[in-house]
Amino acid sequence: MYYLMKLFLSLSLFFGINGAVGSNQHSQPNKNPKLFVFGNSYADTGNMKPNAVSWKPPYGITFPGKPSGRYSDGLIATDFLGSEVFDSPVDRSPNISTQVGFLVDLALARRVYTIDGDLASSYALLSYSGSDYYGFIDQNPDMAAYPAFVEFIVEDIQYSLGIMNGLKFKNIAVTSLHPLGCLPRVTVASSFQSCNESYSDLVRLHNEALKKAVAKLNKEDKFRTKGDRFVIVDLHKAFMAVLEKKGSKRFKTPLKPCCEGDCARMDMKGAKKYTLCNDPKSAFFWDEINPTQEGWRSIYSLLGKSLTESLTNG
Repeated sequence: MYYLMKLFLSLSLFFGINGAVGSNQHSQPNKNPKLFVFGNSYADTGNMKPNAVSWKPPYGITFPGKPSGRYSDGLIATDFLGSEVFDSPVDRSPNISTQVGFLVDLALARRVYTIDGDLASSYALLSYSGSDYYGFIDQNPDMAAYPAFVEFIVEDIQYSLGIMNGLKFKNIAVTSLHPLGCLPRVTVASSFQSCNESYSDLVRLHNEALKKAVAKLNKEDKFRTKGDRFVIVDLHKAFMAVLEKKGSKRFKTPLKPCCEGDCARMDMKGAKKYTLCNDPKSAFFWDEINPTQEGWRSIYSLLGKSLTESLTNG
């Protein structure tokens, strides 16, 4: 099984939903828009299992001051996306296709949500952070192996987007693949001085394939009356802008994580297996994969206006 099979369900619901997920007390469609998020650590606001490392210190040190299940020192992508698109406070209260299947079950079988009411007035985000590719490139240094694997991954994403389309969301956003070669888990080899360009070709192939898949879905969309239902959240462009100091000059060493080492882990004697920076706000990355709260803030300050326009048109 690929790492994609390990992704978990994340339903981040905004604007005060009446009733909890799983409740069958839903007498009429809720007209308040919601954001349904499917993805992994870049998107999940605390649905992780209680024994996950994100529930251990120093995660959550900035917000809310203790671990909240978010893989960061504080807020993450989903928190900032909700506030940027809807301009409203956020309700902080398996693989992607499996996650979408859960929602289908909630809507069709359990009738927690109505398709023509709740979902048709709401938004969806499919957040893919490329975990499938982490080990693949190490095991397959020959670029000849990239296209087939990328096609497999993007086809799975496209399948999930198609199912989501059948649920009639007002808009469906999917993230582009960020520069994997710039993650601390990779840049540690250069003492956090430079990105590993060997990942660039794979990331480029993924994002090009994703654009084609989204264009095809928009062309075949039977539910949209104007504009495009599917939009791409260009995380790659935003990441690069910040890392190249075009979007923010706050981060002096943007490739070095604040929580360096095996974050939140202890050895057999109880000693920390990591070191922590003095100020998380000065770091773009929190751990070997995930940005800090300030990192995500800088990303969505760049994406905010264009993303809001894309998701609210029509």
